[in-house]
Amino acid sequence: MDLDYLLAIPSWNSVGILVTFFTYLAIAGSLIPAKLVPGVTLQDGSRLHYRCNGLLSMLLLALLLGVGAKMGLLSLTVISERGLELLSATFIFSFLVALALYAAGCKSRNRSSSLKPYVTGNLIHDWWFGAQLNPSFLGIDLKFFFVRSGMMGWLFINLSVLAKTIQSATLSHSMILYQIFCLIYILDYFFYEEYMTSTWDIIAERLGFMLVFGDLVWIPFTFSIQGWWLLGNKVELTTAAVIANCFVFLIGYLVFRGANKQKHDFKKNPKALIWGKPPKVVGGKLLASGYWGIARHCNYLGDLLLALSFSLPCGISSPVPYFYPIYLLILLIWRERRDEARCAEKYKEVWVEYRKLVPWRILPYFY
Repeated sequence: MDLDYLLAIPSWNSVGILVTFFTYLAIAGSLIPAKLVPGVTLQDGSRLHYRCNGLLSMLLLALLLGVGAKMGLLSLTVISERGLELLSATFIFSFLVALALYAAGCKSRNRSSSLKPYVTGNLIHDWWFGAQLNPSFLGIDLKFFFVRSGMMGWLFINLSVLAKTIQSATLSHSMILYQIFCLIYILDYFFYEEYMTSTWDIIAERLGFMLVFGDLVWIPFTFSIQGWWLLGNKVELTTAAVIANCFVFLIGYLVFRGANKQKHDFKKNPKALIWGKPPKVVGGKLLASGYWGIARHCNYLGDLLLALSFSLPCGISSPVPYFYPIYLLILLIWRERRDEARCAEKYKEVWVEYRKLVPWRILPYFY
């Protein structure tokens, strides 16, 4: 891909794009009608409430950008033309935000579960993993805000790359397939945004550089590598390859969405039917029905298949587009082992019983 037009050093234009984007999300998130979703109960008995209006915010922003481009007020290709510049600006922003979060956490005297400081005295450790569970700024929960920003940023990077291919008359079936898969995935994420409130990152991880970087840099800029690659490489897919790619995406989506929906519904109502039957529960705590009766971390299989489906439109001529699924495989194997250790410590004998009932981990050969 020709990167001559991309600058690695942030400019005022890239800073302006970021500031405008974050300002819009803050205002839209606060003003647009939202479903108020209660989070999990924290150790001190408190519960945060999340304004889930990401889908409306995203659609409104897409509409505003479309109207602005039609009126000649902005260029839809600006992101694709300033990729590395925006990447470096976002990285610097993430670094500074993590420092500010660390400083605020160290100074906090709040004893609530959300804002109580978790400081070990190791600066690097506390800056990386975070000093507070749920810090906020101007009434905005930053953890929820940043992951929304990253997912939405991924979409608009993709759309800018798509606009660039249309402008240069290089639009291919591979690009269309990649864009459709990502669009479905991102729309699904925001349609079920409330499910995010019960994920491990939201309920248990403190907000430090690891999460800030992951949300604002890693998600939008690495998840879109396939689009960047297709921008400079033409791939012709056979009909059989297209059908196979669609099949991988469909299976991945069904497993990913089905597993996460079952777990979310179970947390809200432990008696909710799973595949038309009463749920099987181990020790009154662990769901062993539906996908969760097949494998203990079945949602990870859906994640892996989806990641693979995003890369398959790029063909097999280069390993570059497969960075995301390869990285994800390594990450999920590590997280699966970490989850196993945490669950064994938390649930003790109940986890032993659950492992006997559901011996498979992610795939049938992972025992």
